[in-house]
Amino acid sequence: MTAQSLRPRRSARRLKTDTTRTPDMIEEAQRLRYRVFSEEYGSDLGAEIPGLDADTFDTVCDHLVVTDSDNGQLVATTRILHQADTGPVGGFYSAGEFELSALKNLPGAVAELGRTCVHPDYRNGATISLLWSAVAEYLVSHNVDYLIGCASISMSDGGLKAWRIARHLQREYLADDTFRVYPLRALPHLTHTANEELPVEVPPLLKAYMRLGARVCGEPCWDPDFRCADLLVLLEVNNLASRYSRHFLGKAS
Repeated sequence: MTAQSLRPRRSARRLKTDTTRTPDMIEEAQRLRYRVFSEEYGSDLGAEIPGLDADTFDTVCDHLVVTDSDNGQLVATTRILHQADTGPVGGFYSAGEFELSALKNLPGAVAELGRTCVHPDYRNGATISLLWSAVAEYLVSHNVDYLIGCASISMSDGGLKAWRIARHLQREYLADDTFRVYPLRALPHLTHTANEELPVEVPPLLKAYMRLGARVCGEPCWDPDFRCADLLVLLEVNNLASRYSRHFLGKAS
C-alpha cells in the first residue's frame, strides 16, 4: 500500500471546528504544531518536551481547532489571546519580538492570533476557510476590535526569500504610521539583492491574512529559534466583519 493511498479522500472529508482550553486537545494542537513547524523551519523549536511545541501562552489562550469528523484527527489549529487574559503572561507573545508601544493606545480591544498551522494533507482552501470562519466568529462574539499576530516566513535559504516577501508585503500592504512597530531583533541584511521584478510567492497563510484585509506593521523580526522571519500583521475587525459576512455567512445562508 502506498503512502498516497493512506491519505484521506478529499471528497469524503467532513471537517468541524471547536474552541477549547481542554488540556488533551491543546496537547494534540501542540503535536501538530511541532510536526508542521519543525519540518517547515528545520528547527527543533527549543522544545522542552520532545514532539510538542508548547509555551506558557498556551494556558491562557483560546485554541481554535479543526478536526476531521470521520477519524477524529486534528488537522488545523490556531490560538487567540485576548488582551483581558494577558495578565498571567505579562503581555502578548509578539511583545517578545516587536516594540509595540504604538498599539497600546488603540481605541478598543486587541487580541493576538498565533501558532497557526494546517496538516500537510489538509492544506487546501476549504480547511483554511473553515479555520478563518471560526476565527471571525470568535472575534465578533468577543467584541475584538483589532487582531494582531506574527506571520512567519522560512529562512531555510538563508533569508533571501524572506526579504523578498517582506519587501513585497511592505510595498503592497503597509499599515498606517499609527500602527508602526519595530523589531527587537532586526532581520540580518543580505549582501546581495534579488531581481525585484521576479514573482513573489507569498506563503498561503500570509496570503490569507492579506485577503482578509490585514496590513503589515513594519520591518520583519528574526526569530532564531524557529529559523524564520516574522512580520507583525494587524487586522481591523470591522474590516474582517464585512468580509466575513460576505464570504462565510453568505455561503451558509
